[in-house]
Amino acid sequence: MADQATFADQAMEFMPSLYTAALRMTRNPADAEDLVQETYLKAYRAFHTYQQGTNLKAWLYRILTNTFINAYRAKKRRPELSDIEDVEDLYLYHRLGGLEAAAAGRSAEEEVLERFTDDEVKQAIEALPENFRMAVLLADVEGFSYKEIAEIMDIPIGTVMSRLHRGRRALQKRLFEFGMQRGLVGER
Repeated sequence: MADQATFADQAMEFMPSLYTAALRMTRNPADAEDLVQETYLKAYRAFHTYQQGTNLKAWLYRILTNTFINAYRAKKRRPELSDIEDVEDLYLYHRLGGLEAAAAGRSAEEEVLERFTDDEVKQAIEALPENFRMAVLLADVEGFSYKEIAEIMDIPIGTVMSRLHRGRRALQKRLFEFGMQRGLVGER
């Protein structure tokens, strides 16, 4: 059983990554701030139920995700505001133009992918259906394992695998379409 006095020491270090994830979920900085604030309030109130020694980050992400899903269901989605310009550490961004692309031995796929703009990658991610987008972001951006994603989203591991597969395929298709439009790839 955890002591609430230790909550700030242990949980506050995860606030920047939780905000980034919230921003990806909500697509709006003000909503992301509200979501993180509500997440920390719920986590503080329930901290006595947190099992010390388990993955605190995953526990916080589960609260964040559940809070988002509940708000999403309640609001049935606001008009979309595609503003994730402040989002850092996008996995695909780093794959497309970061240090890894400069490494020797890049694949042909990496050579093509580095020509996509940040906006095209962000549009492709934003175009994913909500459940697929959440799974892809938690896996490929946040680096959670299938098991952790299953716990965070409260779904079976098989469903996580299915959503990741389908989400990645949809992302691949969208990036292929961008490539076709820009003449980076030919017809299949």
